[in-house]
Amino acid sequence: MAHQVIDNIAWYSLIGPHGKFSAGANEARRYAPGFASIIAFSDLERPDFAALNSYCELGEQFYCSGWSGIVPSGWQIDSETTMYKMIWEAPMPTVDEALDAVQLGSEHVSQMLELVRITHPGPFGSRTVELGEYFGFLQGERLIAMAGERMYAGVFREISGVCTHPDFQGQGLARRLVEKLIRREIQRKEIPFLHVVRDTGDTHRIYERIGFRHNNEVILRIISRKL
Repeated sequence: MAHQVIDNIAWYSLIGPHGKFSAGANEARRYAPGFASIIAFSDLERPDFAALNSYCELGEQFYCSGWSGIVPSGWQIDSETTMYKMIWEAPMPTVDEALDAVQLGSEHVSQMLELVRITHPGPFGSRTVELGEYFGFLQGERLIAMAGERMYAGVFREISGVCTHPDFQGQGLARRLVEKLIRREIQRKEIPFLHVVRDTGDTHRIYERIGFRHNNEVILRIISRKL
């Protein structure tokens, strides 16, 4: 069952712990507007796109992973790549090096969205912060780095939204935040995992060095209903 969950983690998140943040039908769901532009299906071999039509606006873009079939009528692929799914497979980091990190909440949304606009870490909306814990480093009122949690099902908890302002890269800020989240998740008896888009160079190698292992590589499509 664990492999089944991690292989279709978006679906199991949306029918499980994140059901209250979802919209859709029995075989197809999406995160509600404002949370994350992600759609998922119970059966990736035979996805029921028709079940989503009344829940998705024309031209609204969504991330869909693990589906490589023919595009159904009324939908289009806007871009396509692959991403690595990586699972934590190391002891818990011994020290929290981000004790000075701030726990982010609704009062930080404008700063979070500004950092996302600059760094493009993946699907992130005005209510994504409600999906899990988020931590960041502030310089005055400016958010310069953050990391948090998104999808969650079974024992698996996704680390997501990892980004650092270009002016502050190379200082290990993101690593410290990621390891803080790993510690907290392991203490809750959860298994941390994350996704790394293939187009981001050697980022997955960095995660390997701190303790994540490569689980598999899956197709990632950005799709939308045709206008």
